[in-house]
Amino acid sequence: MSVSDIINARPAPVGSILVVCMGNICRSPTAEAVFRHRASGLGLDLQIDSAGTIAYHAGEGPDPRSRSAGEARGYDFSGIVARQIRKVDLERFDLVLAADQQNLADIQRLATGGVHAHVGLILDSLGQGSREVPDPYYGGARGFEQVLDLIEAAADGWLSALRSQYR
Repeated sequence: MSVSDIINARPAPVGSILVVCMGNICRSPTAEAVFRHRASGLGLDLQIDSAGTIAYHAGEGPDPRSRSAGEARGYDFSGIVARQIRKVDLERFDLVLAADQQNLADIQRLATGGVHAHVGLILDSLGQGSREVPDPYYGGARGFEQVLDLIEAAADGWLSALRSQYR
């Protein structure tokens, strides 16, 4: 199913996106900042948030390396605080996008008995199968740049499809 098919299959326009990784300190806060910035630039009024599948870092801000790499590209991380995804998020958000297959499996376990949200991978918008956003936590600076490159491309894909529903 293409991103446009997912968007067009919804009974109402998509108004909210939740991006999810494991700890909510690297990939998903980066995605939140990128999606917010790019949605605003397109004039899209979307609620965008992030969460982690675990609560280990709950209450913490984004990893300083993620924040530094993102801010160097003009993204704003203010107000982003790590939290764990809850089942209610699957009812509150229209799209729930996971960074990798393990995050997706964790979300799907949480989604027992139908949910409102479409649950998929952040990189589904690239149309290249089940690619994952790699976790840069234990790597060097290049990993954080790679995450930004992937998320920027994915955000552009999702938001382009979303923009068409508002025309």
